[in-house]
Amino acid sequence: MKSYSPYSGIEETCFIKGKSGMYYPGVRVENISFPLSISAIQAAICSCLANGDRPVSINQLTEESELSSHWIEEFELSFFTTEPDTDDFFNPLIEPSGNINSILKKLTAKSVTIHSGFPVSVLLNVGKGYIEGVNIETRIWSLGLCAERVAIARAVAAGFTEFKSIHVYAPKGDFCSPCGACRQVMSEFMPNSVAELHHGDGTLSKHTIAQLLPFGFTSASLMS
Repeated sequence: MKSYSPYSGIEETCFIKGKSGMYYPGVRVENISFPLSISAIQAAICSCLANGDRPVSINQLTEESELSSHWIEEFELSFFTTEPDTDDFFNPLIEPSGNINSILKKLTAKSVTIHSGFPVSVLLNVGKGYIEGVNIETRIWSLGLCAERVAIARAVAAGFTEFKSIHVYAPKGDFCSPCGACRQVMSEFMPNSVAELHHGDGTLSKHTIAQLLPFGFTSASLMS
């Protein structure tokens, strides 16, 4: 596993073991808008929760990240030291059979919306298939992740770097539209790719990420 850390150069990885016995990898996913960066533990825990599983233990392969103690306390995580066998990894890649909209509707059942009651589901096209994502809310709302960022964090941890398109579905939204934070994160990885927005009334609209976030923040000086 390799972090996406072009700005800090910090490699950060971890594994979360779910109650099911499955292991969920997570890596650091930075953003040029640095407060939107996702820590390895946040990525792994949200991936676990997005699969309907419950985090029970953790193996951090690198030094502790920001707020590690919060996550460990939040879920009362124990520790394990042996790196899991890859056969026990959660595989986020699927090959949809049937109607994309039907798959998105079914996927919303995995959303964790303890504060908002507002489910969102995502299918991220990585060429070889699709990565699922749903929105995850935790006790501290600001530390959860939207469906788009769950899918991107899962994809990066699985080694995918080319994101061709993304489908987003929000059944309770008047108009399904990614939040500003997700637009900024998507612009990091797929600015010219298409977002297909599946609205609650059954209609569909298509937009490039650059259209969703015109004049998004960029700065070559952060790469120096």
